Amino acid sequence: MKLLVTGGAGYVGSVCAAVLLERGHRVTVVDDLSTGNREAVPSGAMFVEADAGAAASDILRAGVDGEQYDGVLHFAAHSLVGESVTRPDLYWHGNVVTTLALLDAMRLHAVPHLVFSSTAATYGEPESVPITEDFPTQPTNPYGATKLAIDHAITSYSRAFGLGATSLRYFNVAGAYGSIGENRAIETHLIPLVLQVAMGFRDSISVFGSDWDTRDGTAVRDYIHVRDLAEAHVLALESSQPGRHRIFNLGSGEGFTVREVIEACRRVTGHPIPAVEAPRRPGDPAVLIASSDRAITELGWSPQYTDIDRIVRDAWDFTRELGDGAHAAHRTA
Repeated sequence: MKLLVTGGAGYVGSVCAAVLLERGHRVTVVDDLSTGNREAVPSGAMFVEADAGAAASDILRAGVDGEQYDGVLHFAAHSLVGESVTRPDLYWHGNVVTTLALLDAMRLHAVPHLVFSSTAATYGEPESVPITEDFPTQPTNPYGATKLAIDHAITSYSRAFGLGATSLRYFNVAGAYGSIGENRAIETHLIPLVLQVAMGFRDSISVFGSDWDTRDGTAVRDYIHVRDLAEAHVLALESSQPGRHRIFNLGSGEGFTVREVIEACRRVTGHPIPAVEAPRRPGDPAVLIASSDRAITELGWSPQYTDIDRIVRDAWDFTRELGDGAHAAHRTA
């Protein structure tokens, strides 16, 4: 298939683009490089440096060798929860307005399939776990609210215009795939932050809350390997159905505490990794674990890399490969 991957210079988008190329698909990546890395765009993909919403119509009109695109995988988005609170304008325009432009371009140029990178943040603070797709959607920040608004828009476009679409709501993505991994100027995810301590770029890792009602007092999160995530996108694309918008949660189905993740990083890296207890952060739930039963049943998805040591090991190999120069911007005093 001929596919457009928006945000394909980012962490998840670039891994997905690489897997699509391995499967024999023809891939065009569009990314404005505001947070993505040009070097993450896999070899073999055509690259367009542009805003996904502004460029979508021109790219889809041109097609590939005169033939129209078969589908779009949409990763381009602003995704920092804290920033979304202080800069909601950036998120409503950058996420929702951009996606509406993309949907209109797909309709105009008769592109039949869409896979959308959604998020567990659409659920807000669930009252119980594991979280299923039937849980109420009550986002607690503008980031989650914009993703939910996009899901609603996709549903209406699918019903009215016959678009075959799938939204994938995922939780904590981690690990690396070959030479592609997490490498952001602003990092908020636990595993890469812990590995920065192991690399000597940070003095310690903060543990936000040690009095949660969990097995060791620290918060529990569900981690999914980025390669497993990419596989789910391929399966969603291949099984897309005209006029139907499907929503799937993606996770490992089990959770690890913050302390367990830090200990896994110690085992894998061989470094002591000092941890400092800090107060709970407002709005942080004690436990977030996904139920992926629907994706397993309907997509035939079967995550292969659920061992936390394997996830950390792949991330660590990538982090070491980057070396000191690539992470210089992350060094803390």
